[in-house]
Amino acid sequence: MGSRPERRVSASDSQANEESFSAKAGQPMATSESPNISLVTSVANKPRAWFRSMLSADNAFRWLMTLAALAVLAAVGLIIAELVERSSLAWHQFGIRFFFGSDWDPVSGNFGAWPFIYGTLVSSFVALLIAVPLALAVAVFVTEMCPKPLRKPISYATELLAAIPSVIYGLWAIFVLVPLLRVHVNPLLIKSLGWTGLFRGPDYGYSMFSAAVVIAIMIVPIISSISREVLSVVPQHQREAALALGATRWEMIRVAVLRNARAGIVGAVILGLGRALGETMAVTMVIGNTPQITKSLLAPGYSMAAVIANEFNEATGDLYRSALIEIGLALFIVTILVNILAGLMVWTVTRGTPARTNV
Repeated sequence: MGSRPERRVSASDSQANEESFSAKAGQPMATSESPNISLVTSVANKPRAWFRSMLSADNAFRWLMTLAALAVLAAVGLIIAELVERSSLAWHQFGIRFFFGSDWDPVSGNFGAWPFIYGTLVSSFVALLIAVPLALAVAVFVTEMCPKPLRKPISYATELLAAIPSVIYGLWAIFVLVPLLRVHVNPLLIKSLGWTGLFRGPDYGYSMFSAAVVIAIMIVPIISSISREVLSVVPQHQREAALALGATRWEMIRVAVLRNARAGIVGAVILGLGRALGETMAVTMVIGNTPQITKSLLAPGYSMAAVIANEFNEATGDLYRSALIEIGLALFIVTILVNILAGLMVWTVTRGTPARTNV
């Protein structure tokens, strides 16, 4: 047997093998399952991948929605900042007594907002007394007692009232409501409730009571629509349990439905109050526009929104305009707080908190 011949490797072959090995080391490792997976991550590809992820559809949609939400907050902040800046002159001149003074004399430069605050609060409160029972009755009837073919027509007709412009309500009140109240309704109120002091004195027709009736008609759709939605989310087993225990329909509605939905109903009422506080055109046309404080609802009055609409274009001095803007700032802040409170109360019902606590 001969010995195995010795294989000699030349220097050129060794150099070629080293170059081939180094070239293969820089290439990605390929397997049968993942032939294109690389164990070596290039640093240069990281910024490109980050840029592609930032331009994806999900991120673009997220940033667009964020900008939209921030734009709303920015608009509210800019309005408040502008009102605060423009009303600083009246605030430095009168301070907190501006809201409790009863004199409104642009000639002498003496301004007090209490007559307007009083007129706004009284007309809004009387409007709620008129609108809440009517709106709640409509909501209960539609959700609990109305035949199904009539539910949509009644709901649509009620919500249609919210689409009527405010100036149309004002014109209708001038030609129809004010004469009706002056001839038929107010004499009965004076005769039956005059002893209370709320309905006495000369009946001009244009009064805080007329403004309250117009506002009540305008806020009925808001209160009724929200109350109807809140009543519809009350669990059905609440109604069935009350009827199984022998309750009548009225007892079932009062105990099982209205009690579980009371927080949402209060929220609807507060939203209606926010609309009543800020109503301008219809109130301006029928309230009488007299800056006085009287106990009688049949006397003319003034509201914060009405005085701004009537006198802002006629304001000649800087202090006069600043006083009107300060009234607008107070009205704006009150309206925002009212709507926030109403939203929180409606949220508690939609989350089911009242239903759990009253089972």
